[in-house]
Amino acid sequence: MKYEAALFDLDGTLVDSVYDLYIAMNLTLSDLAFPIVSQRLVESWVGNGIDVLVKRGLSGDMQISEHLDSALADKAIALFYGHYEQLVGEYSVLYQHVETGLAALRGMPKALITNKARRFTEKLLDKLALTSHFDVIVCGDDMAKKPSPEPLLFACQQLNVQASQAIMIGDSKSDILAAQAARIDVVALTYGYNQGESLSDYNPQYLCGTFLDILPVLNQR
Repeated sequence: MKYEAALFDLDGTLVDSVYDLYIAMNLTLSDLAFPIVSQRLVESWVGNGIDVLVKRGLSGDMQISEHLDSALADKAIALFYGHYEQLVGEYSVLYQHVETGLAALRGMPKALITNKARRFTEKLLDKLALTSHFDVIVCGDDMAKKPSPEPLLFACQQLNVQASQAIMIGDSKSDILAAQAARIDVVALTYGYNQGESLSDYNPQYLCGTFLDILPVLNQR
């Protein structure tokens, strides 16, 4: 086969988890007497890890304010973690066909690579019965986050495959840039959290509109 292993992003690729994040964000902002934000805004901010997400919430914008107080940001991040710990997985759902698609790929070595912290990732995977699908799980607090190529190359090493034999499946610019930096082919899924950007502008090898569309790509010979 052309590809010997598949590397998957989590949020926006396998799981629609934005409602958990939206609730945790607004509980945090309310704790600090900051204005609450819409679910659509939170969805547009997802993709660079919780710390960045919270700072965007405090700034009320994708662009983090240069005047944001670091002590306030640290307090908000701690509050968010507390709220999210209680909420993670409560309102999250698998995207359509994810279960079917992962089952069809049962024989292929797979890694999960997420910018989410391990304590939340493992809880979410367990709640949605996804853990058993993955041979390797690399989280945002294990090493450098995407768009760094480091977690992708580490996953390849753990799966005992060359980078050229692997393919990354994700929904954001961070996934595409990480894969390109690692010299790994990438499938960009258009239904996830793309921060309002056109993923085709980043020249992924493949663009797919549904999870099942990745199967012919991954099963090429």
